[in-house]
Amino acid sequence: MYLATTGRRDAPPRPTGARRRVPGTVLALGAVSLVTDVSSEMVTAVLPLYLVLGLGLSPLQFGLLDGLSTGATALVRLLGGATADRGGRHKQIGGLGYALSACSRLGLLLAGGATGGIAGALAADKLGKGVRTAPRDALITLHSPPEDLGRAFGTHRAMDTTGALLGPLAAFALLWATAETYEAVFAVSFCVGAFGVLLWLLFVPGRVRDTPDVRDARPKAPAAPSARGGLLADLRSPAYRRIVACAALLGAATVGDSFLYLLLQRRLELDVTWFPFLPLGAAGVYLLLAVPAGRLADRFGRRRPFLHGHGALLLAYGLLLAPVPGAVALVGVLVLLGVFYATTDGVLMALTGPFLAEGRQAGGLAVVQTAQALARLGAAVAFGAVWTASGPGTALVAALLALAAALCCAARLLPYGPIPERTTT
Repeated sequence: MYLATTGRRDAPPRPTGARRRVPGTVLALGAVSLVTDVSSEMVTAVLPLYLVLGLGLSPLQFGLLDGLSTGATALVRLLGGATADRGGRHKQIGGLGYALSACSRLGLLLAGGATGGIAGALAADKLGKGVRTAPRDALITLHSPPEDLGRAFGTHRAMDTTGALLGPLAAFALLWATAETYEAVFAVSFCVGAFGVLLWLLFVPGRVRDTPDVRDARPKAPAAPSARGGLLADLRSPAYRRIVACAALLGAATVGDSFLYLLLQRRLELDVTWFPFLPLGAAGVYLLLAVPAGRLADRFGRRRPFLHGHGALLLAYGLLLAPVPGAVALVGVLVLLGVFYATTDGVLMALTGPFLAEGRQAGGLAVVQTAQALARLGAAVAFGAVWTASGPGTALVAALLALAAALCCAARLLPYGPIPERTTT
């Protein structure tokens, strides 16, 4: 049964029986994400070099291309989530998103250096990601017992991050083997992406009834709102509204990773050839901690690690401002960034899932994701503006104060539970 959704509560008891397994659907979704992230990160790793050094685009032109496509991604998530919920078409809509991203690699090949073609291919990739994210996360929610959602999302995010680690390594290996032939990277990326679509079609079930053991194990949630209504109908639930508000509030105080990596590069005076490898350090920590963080969230409540994860980000800001040796700042910031993502990304979805009505999981998750993404986009613009006007130090101090204030507000607003009690049978 579900515990009360307000007020403090004791941690649910641990099961005394056999160890629970991660549902096969979650593993299938993780495999698709792993393969797809290898494909996408191959392109992401070399794209700045290809556009700026290979084609001679200015950093402003590259920023406009990336910014426009990122903004479109945030908004299209709502459409993807709402469409997937209609008739339970999570597999169809998610598959469309994966196929669109795979075809975008082919678009880069066919563009032949034309800026318009490249912009279209980048937009297709971002749109594909926006379309598939909410249906995929809804499938994880639907095919996992509610008491194990943290572990399920942690497992998926760990597999996803494995692909994010392998993609850049594969891309730079191809560039080395082909004497910097970017077209070879795009071609291989397309083939890998097409393989991910094939995995989706073959191994991801479309409905919960395809896995009756998981469906029957899911407790009924009287706290969830009625399934009737439109995309924003879940906002009738006060607890869900507070989750959306906290996601947006904390997102508005979250500095983009690229800015933090730039600050590290400036502080350590790293050679630019090492810059693309900075994200791999944070991704490695994320990979190691994603599953343990999910399991801890299931055991002690998902609210606590989500807040502590933003506390880790706050420490990363402080470390960049502190007069510590460069090596300490480098290792500390990368570790804290990995902790931040491991304890917030999947945990936020696991926290939100039980508050959503049956038949509206994709749309409900899409609203949270979109609120967070748009807030982070605004935070990046604001941080860049303050940096330009007053310097990076002032911008970082402002970000630290904003995150501290947002964290205090979120600690009061973010709801507890609902988390189902684990039975001892």
